[in-house]
Amino acid sequence: MTLQAGTDAVRQSLASFRQEREADWKAFEALLSRVEKRAPRTLSEDELLALPLLYRSALSSLSVARATSLDSALIAYLEALSLRGYFYLYGARRGLRQRVGDFFLRDWPAAVRDLWRETSVSVALTVVGAIAGYWLVASDKRWYDAIIAPTLAGGRNPDSSVEVLRSVLYDGGSSHFLSGFAAYLFTHNTQVAILAFALGFAFAVPSVLIILMNGCMLGALFQVYAAKGLGFELGGWLSIHGTTELFAIALAGAAGMRIGTRIAFPGELTRMAAAAQAGRVAATAMVGVMVMLLFAGLLEGIGRQTITSDATRYAIGGGMLALWIAYFYLFRLVRHGNG
Repeated sequence: MTLQAGTDAVRQSLASFRQEREADWKAFEALLSRVEKRAPRTLSEDELLALPLLYRSALSSLSVARATSLDSALIAYLEALSLRGYFYLYGARRGLRQRVGDFFLRDWPAAVRDLWRETSVSVALTVVGAIAGYWLVASDKRWYDAIIAPTLAGGRNPDSSVEVLRSVLYDGGSSHFLSGFAAYLFTHNTQVAILAFALGFAFAVPSVLIILMNGCMLGALFQVYAAKGLGFELGGWLSIHGTTELFAIALAGAAGMRIGTRIAFPGELTRMAAAAQAGRVAATAMVGVMVMLLFAGLLEGIGRQTITSDATRYAIGGGMLALWIAYFYLFRLVRHGNG
């Protein structure tokens, strides 16, 4: 008899609880369904103001339901309703345009700035590789074939005449050649960047070697032209796209090094957690690297072959480098008024 009386009391309490609050739950659910299917502008001003109040009412009901161990189905319903309300009111609801804007205005430059130590190392490795490549070919020209693949050399080697080397710098070519050449080099540079990034997980060793080898190829090519008195001219020919391309490859190597060094030295985190943390920054930087390589490919396929003035080539190459540096490292100072 006493048990029956207790059950009746619970049922009565549950019915009363529902009766007092169910109207608010249904109203909140209806508003959420409307804004989830359409947009907030479909709600009136009063309805928008009511959303957070109804959300807090649902949370309060859920708290009471849990504390008094009411019907489990009702608790599940309130939990789902509160979760929907939380994601709508506090979750990220950015559109594609805003996400793209955030990437270019904040996320990408921030990721590159975060990698400044690795980027400095990557640039230093490129310089060291270039010096080594130059010295090796200068000491024995047979090193040239060992460093630069024939498909990339394009017929240029230490035995090429001055006229042949100069013709590559200034003669240009047909539009078919330009498009094919640009596509080939874009593919090659993209592969180098992806490998420097993707192989970084092996404690950064492959990334270091790839960056060194890329610099070595640059130095070997310079030696061939410098030996024929065309070093300055080659610098202009390369710079028109090379400042963007080499910067992008250096960033890719830096991203790979970040992951590799975090795996090797995870600190207080587990190796998986450290790799995941580094991967978020590195992946953001790599998306931007692909954008830079696309720019480099366009400059390479069009500008480098059609612009034959050394001064103009250096101006474009230097301008692009200044643009990237300002975008990555100075833009934040301007935005916050600290610089």
